[in-house]
Amino acid sequence: MKVDAIVNRPLSETAEAARAVEAAGFDGMVSVEIANDPFLPVALAAQSTERIDLLTGIAVAFARNPMNVAVIANDLNRFSGGRFVLGLGSQIRPHITKRFSMPWSDPARRMREFVLAVRAIWNSWNTGEPLAFRGEFYRHTLMTPMFDQGPSDVPDPRVFVAAVGPAMTRTVGEVADGLLAHGFTTASYLREVTLANLDVGLRASGRTRADIEVSVPVMCAVGRDEAELAERLPALRRQLAFYGSTPAYRGVLEHHGWGELGDELNRLSKRGEWVAMGDAIGDDVVREFAVVGDAATVAAEIRRRFDGLVDRVQTGLVDEPLPLRT
Repeated sequence: MKVDAIVNRPLSETAEAARAVEAAGFDGMVSVEIANDPFLPVALAAQSTERIDLLTGIAVAFARNPMNVAVIANDLNRFSGGRFVLGLGSQIRPHITKRFSMPWSDPARRMREFVLAVRAIWNSWNTGEPLAFRGEFYRHTLMTPMFDQGPSDVPDPRVFVAAVGPAMTRTVGEVADGLLAHGFTTASYLREVTLANLDVGLRASGRTRADIEVSVPVMCAVGRDEAELAERLPALRRQLAFYGSTPAYRGVLEHHGWGELGDELNRLSKRGEWVAMGDAIGDDVVREFAVVGDAATVAAEIRRRFDGLVDRVQTGLVDEPLPLRT
């Protein structure tokens, strides 16, 4: 099981953080798209490291188009010597339409086509074949010499796609090299829902579980003693509440019989009652979705839940590194 570090730092601190990730023995560094661009930190990390994989986890696909994603992903992959992993996600409809002012429709079908279009662009550069991608959502039929990157001396970037619901998960199995599970998940949901739907997509594409990597970010509260944990648990509860309030993630709560909690969190979020939302997350929900304790306890629990179930886990950088290596 590979272990990746999630890095969300100012650009001025990214190179140093990337070097620390590599020195600590992590297998990869994950750059997230929250308030800042996810690609710029990868460029700094590529220049500052030699070994680790460099992932976007995630870049919002539908805020962009296949051409500009193909260009920057290929640039980063060549610059890093083939270490870049393009992690894409759909985001949810309000963010795409209201924050990015971009179209939204049938996210699973659109994502499938997005990945295929990106690969068609790379193939055109590598082989010299005319670019002739014509899909339902995207059309790329012009590639003149000035804009052609030409053949790459490293393999194309691997493409990972984030998925929660069944349709997107099956799409990942059909077209992607990896699945990025959402942090708002549980080992039970992964095993019984996510991997079952992934297998449907894999079989449709003539592949098996061995042909794809599954990565899961683990939500943690790590503290050296009860006082530190007491300080960090409220933020963890608020984060769980925020995700639980999103209708797109309700299925994970329903899997555990907590569908009504999702409805209540959604109502509270519409009223802006963020503190009350965190208070609504009980200890049983925290135990199912997150791992809490000192570094050794958290590491042991992550191994217990996910070793043999997923191929990669993602953790944040904490004061005391998690001893996940055996």
